[in-house]
Amino acid sequence: MAEQTNYTEDNIRSLDWKEHIRMRPGMYIGKLGDGSSPDDGIYILLKEVLDNSIDEFVMGAGKTIEISIQGAKVIVRDYGRGIPLGKVVDVVSKMNTGGKYDSKAFKKSVGLNGVGTKAVNALSTYFRVESTRDGKSASAEFEKGELTAKEMLDDTSRRKGTKVSFVPDESIFKNYKFRSEYVVKMLKNYVYLNPGLTIVFNGEKYYSENGLKDLLSEKINESDLLYPIIHLRGDDIEIALTHSKTQYSEEYNSFVNGQNTTQGGTHLNAFREAVVKTIREFYGKSYDASDIRKSIVSAIAIKVMEPVFESQTKTKLGSTDMGGDYPTVRTYVNDFVKTKLDNYLHKNQDTADKLQRKILQAERERKELSGIRKLARDRAKKASLHNKKLRDCRVHFGDTKNERNLETTLFITEGDSASGSITKSRDVNTQAVFSLKGKPLNCYGLTKKIVYENEEFNLLQAALNIEESLEDLRYNNVVIATDADVDGMHIRLLLITFFLQFFPEVIKEGHLYILQTPLFRVRNKKETIYCYTEEERVNAIEKLKPKPEITRFKGLGEISPDEFKHFIGDDIRLDPVMLDDGMSIEDLLSFYMGKNTPTRQEFIIDNLKVEMDLIEEK
Repeated sequence: MAEQTNYTEDNIRSLDWKEHIRMRPGMYIGKLGDGSSPDDGIYILLKEVLDNSIDEFVMGAGKTIEISIQGAKVIVRDYGRGIPLGKVVDVVSKMNTGGKYDSKAFKKSVGLNGVGTKAVNALSTYFRVESTRDGKSASAEFEKGELTAKEMLDDTSRRKGTKVSFVPDESIFKNYKFRSEYVVKMLKNYVYLNPGLTIVFNGEKYYSENGLKDLLSEKINESDLLYPIIHLRGDDIEIALTHSKTQYSEEYNSFVNGQNTTQGGTHLNAFREAVVKTIREFYGKSYDASDIRKSIVSAIAIKVMEPVFESQTKTKLGSTDMGGDYPTVRTYVNDFVKTKLDNYLHKNQDTADKLQRKILQAERERKELSGIRKLARDRAKKASLHNKKLRDCRVHFGDTKNERNLETTLFITEGDSASGSITKSRDVNTQAVFSLKGKPLNCYGLTKKIVYENEEFNLLQAALNIEESLEDLRYNNVVIATDADVDGMHIRLLLITFFLQFFPEVIKEGHLYILQTPLFRVRNKKETIYCYTEEERVNAIEKLKPKPEITRFKGLGEISPDEFKHFIGDDIRLDPVMLDDGMSIEDLLSFYMGKNTPTRQEFIIDNLKVEMDLIEEK
């Protein structure tokens, strides 16, 4: 029998605030990541600092925020009231210390838990805060949460406000880099939610006059609008909505107190319900909810007093109460939509007519699909019981109570050998594998019917659980893992086409990635280096000289499971699939995936590069 360990007072250990944050960073900032995903920790660090500056703007102090990101160093400067000088050290290094516990001062603030900047401080190798007010200035510098220097100036000409600089700790955020696309998206959301605020990022200005209307205008091309964007504002609530002419799925952007609640919550559920109820009552018809919401593109922002979120990273609202004199969130949203949307439709007959035609068209399509949809669902149900294509994991994206839910990943692989390697080396808690049988169909120009008729597409849709909307998406990261050869590239294109055609919000919301796998392995008896580029190979040969062994990987199936675990573990390299704001999905698909055209042939010839060209460039 194993010897029992004595459990005494000596076993009990209290961690101080910074040790706890550094030991359990996931509790405070969600997943860590390297910056390839919009919810990676480095962006949460930026957001935590920025939220304080936004709160200053909301309180009427400081209309401009300046942000600079150069390499690993982030600087955020606001022109608000500045932190009280005697509390500069406490505010960034003492838990449960902050001005937001006084509900009168910050009653609908973004960051209410007194943790934000402390987490940034603890998780940074360099952290500096400087506050200026009343012609005086105080600053403090830290390393991994430890105070290293502080200074007080009694006389300064600097403008009032707060300046925070930090460098995320590379021992926690491995091989990270800030992607400006993700930063810009976050900043645009901030200006849409705060009309009148100017954010300057690396010299570029972001500003919005029309709030959520501007957000939707950017999300959807004017030519794709079924009717002009409906934009409604009230006390503590703002909504914008329209329907797309071409998009199949529902698209929602939801916010609470300026926080982008990517996983929705009570306010979004109420909004979806209220739209259906109001439209049914307006037309006096009990239309199916899915027909009303099909192709909707919308946004809702509400302000709640002391909101309760389902996780520290505040991506899903759990509150049922609005706070103050208001009723519940559900009643408040329902009453607002019922009154304002109903009034709008009465005053804008052309929009009401177009909307009704769209609902009737959706109803016809649904009825045409109903037979095949039932067969497909039955097939998917049977397959899910003994589905050789999907090897599932234990944790899913919707499990907000599990702090690893943001790590949930579905690898879409080609063939049995590749999926076999990934399956044997994956983390069974958070990584699932879906195996394709050869090349999928080019679905450009096809209707949604093909998703149900094609067994592979139907099973993929069922595995992701995105048939109706993205709300129940089962994996945060959907990763295309194909060989880096011509066939692998073709399969990537066909899968991206599938998502663009039928589920574009998977890409718009930053869930789709390409897995990078190494091209070479360079090793000697002491060390192995995996190389993803020709440049890395040259550097590895130089490092391991005189005569290292060099292996060129041709396909995923060649890589043994023992080796594969290195490429899908902590050091995983993912390239996000992103949409260019300026190009419509229809134009993109018709150019790359439509019938061969002289224009596309010219493009290929002009951009074709052989391996030797790429090596010479480097």
